[in-house]
Amino acid sequence: MTNRIAVLGSINVDTTYHVTRFPQPGETISANDKSSAPGGKGANQAVAAARSGAQLSFIGMVGEDNEGKFMREALQEDGIDTKFLKNDPRHGTGAAVITLDANGQNDIMVYPGANFGMDESLLAGTEDLLEKVDFLIAQFETPQAVTAAAFKLAKEHGVVTILNPAPAKEILPELLAVTDVVIPNESESEVLTGIAVDSEEAMLKTAEYFKDHGVANLLITLGSRGVFYSTPHGHGIVPAFKVKAIDTTAAGDTFIGALTSQLSKDLSNVADALVYAQRASSLTVQRMGAMPSIPTASEVQAALND
Repeated sequence: MTNRIAVLGSINVDTTYHVTRFPQPGETISANDKSSAPGGKGANQAVAAARSGAQLSFIGMVGEDNEGKFMREALQEDGIDTKFLKNDPRHGTGAAVITLDANGQNDIMVYPGANFGMDESLLAGTEDLLEKVDFLIAQFETPQAVTAAAFKLAKEHGVVTILNPAPAKEILPELLAVTDVVIPNESESEVLTGIAVDSEEAMLKTAEYFKDHGVANLLITLGSRGVFYSTPHGHGIVPAFKVKAIDTTAAGDTFIGALTSQLSKDLSNVADALVYAQRASSLTVQRMGAMPSIPTASEVQAALND
């Protein structure tokens, strides 16, 4: 069965500068190359889910500029419904500047633009959409208040809500109360809870923290160590695939989109879905760029069968 997914999230045009190493404070260095591509956590996650066979709708904002038109067309090329991608007359389309070193590590500066121009009026008319979807995904590159309102509406229609709290910041209690699944990475998890995820015992303690705040399901991405999961069906760590990364941009977004494309609504297949998602992410990091690096379902299945 095809999962039906809505993503409420950010859209950015990514500009990547390729460098041998990161500059020191006050230092000027030369970039070896420069490239621009569609991106943003929300857009990347939507594309990852769509390329893994899910049916996607996007809720968000772009500017009334060429970049906004470019991003709308990029989503539509992957079959994503952009009916609820609105134009913001006050702000430009979001943008990100990525510095990528020779080891595949990156640092990122983000201009939120239209992504933070959202308010709850964006959700007008989305109730019909939320009656039809299985999952709603959101991140922290858009206002939390809008996400909380969307999640509350989604819960009224039996939609499973998935929160990727990145970049990490304090989570509104009212948002946690309507979140079914929270997916931080290990550093984000520590920022949010104050618990360093350096052992399985600490991860279980983190799961209890989120349960106490209303979230029954926790997934923590652990980089090369894999993914920790805790749900009512059980807990454990699913190992990562060992590959040589050349660009880690969009690895986490690929993971979340691919995962949601495979999950059952009751999360009973979470371990199998995590294997698929990690394989998808392992392909992303072996390619350059954000959205262009995200694999299709056939590519993931071929890699799993190797």
